[in-house]
Amino acid sequence: MTAPTAPHASHTPHDPLATLLGGSPLLSVLSESKPEVLAHTREAYSALYADAHPLPAPVLHALAAVVAAQQGSAELYAHHRAAGADASLLDAALAGEDLPDPVLAAVFRHADIVSVSPALAEPEDQEHLMTAGIDPDLVVLLGQLVSFESYLIRLVAGARALADAYPGTADAGTAESGAAESGITEVGTAEASAAAPADAPESTRVPASRGRDGQRSDRTREGRLRPTAFTQKMLEWEPWVPAPAADELTKEQIASFAAKSGTGNVYFRLISRTPGVTKARSALDNEVFLSKAGLPKGERELAAAVSSKVNDCVYCASVHARKATQRTKREEDVDRVLAVTLPRDTDWVASSVEQLADGQDERWTVLVETAARLAALRPEFTAADVARLRGIGLGDLEIADLVASTAFFGWANRLMLTLGEPYWPEAE
Repeated sequence: MTAPTAPHASHTPHDPLATLLGGSPLLSVLSESKPEVLAHTREAYSALYADAHPLPAPVLHALAAVVAAQQGSAELYAHHRAAGADASLLDAALAGEDLPDPVLAAVFRHADIVSVSPALAEPEDQEHLMTAGIDPDLVVLLGQLVSFESYLIRLVAGARALADAYPGTADAGTAESGAAESGITEVGTAEASAAAPADAPESTRVPASRGRDGQRSDRTREGRLRPTAFTQKMLEWEPWVPAPAADELTKEQIASFAAKSGTGNVYFRLISRTPGVTKARSALDNEVFLSKAGLPKGERELAAAVSSKVNDCVYCASVHARKATQRTKREEDVDRVLAVTLPRDTDWVASSVEQLADGQDERWTVLVETAARLAALRPEFTAADVARLRGIGLGDLEIADLVASTAFFGWANRLMLTLGEPYWPEAE
């Protein structure tokens, strides 16, 4: 591996969120009511693209731009291209060309799986990276980058939908009145309704995981009993990448997840290999799911469980379905979401998601359907979805919470699915 590069002075704006979310009520409402969500998102972005890493920032931005193209985000594609992505590498990767550098070939191969088909990841994918000379620290960095971009893509999709819900052609007084009721100040209708950028280019890359059998084995790599269906029961998690032992952790690594867990948790020890990103991620997680104002916490957990169903993450679904039940006391309704089997294509991408809301009352039907569509590989979240959410009584702060909760699990699911697998505790 090459030595870490110096921090990169690219074309990245000082505040990328001002560019990506600007003109949207989402930026206004989060700035006023939940500024820490924005602050920790910025910290994660900086840790990924401004800190020193074995791969230079132009390569990382090219990788992020490919992810944006795969997930249909014109905004993020344009952003990373302008932020200094290696244009020749990006164009070659989008065209599905073989990359001559074995490290870059392995990096982009793995990123395809994390972005498009995380539930099809296998331990052998990690072995492929190791064979190419990629060490565990860079493995985790790749997972964090692709997963963070998946979060950011959904945050931007939510921002666009809220901006479109205040169209410039609407009566200015109506828009200002709606903004005031939502606690939004200085929403410029002309700016908010700015035309969306051109579509992201189509990527012709074929994930190495295409066509794998998505049915789960009943044993993990280490031979433990593995769940083959979704459950609200407590599960454990087995890593495919070596995690530092508790007595090997640096103070910086321990601090990166101290807000979430102790050193006995193997998952957090593993992702502490990227301490700057993990520290921001841990703080963001708490702010999104534990802050008092906004959408009821049980419904934020419901959104997390819905995302986990869309992405086919049994472990994350078990944790957050259980939390949704604890907070809402609606165990049967949560189980109903978990019981749905979604149709999936050859990349194991859900081809439709609305059936996750089958049998729910009106409020949960709207919450589940909108969260599921936002969680999809190419997220769909429009002004019509905003109108449906307002129709069940949500203001823009509550809508921002639903967006952030779902978006965060575009990050969490991809890490859990591609770095390891769940298993039943021995007592089970």
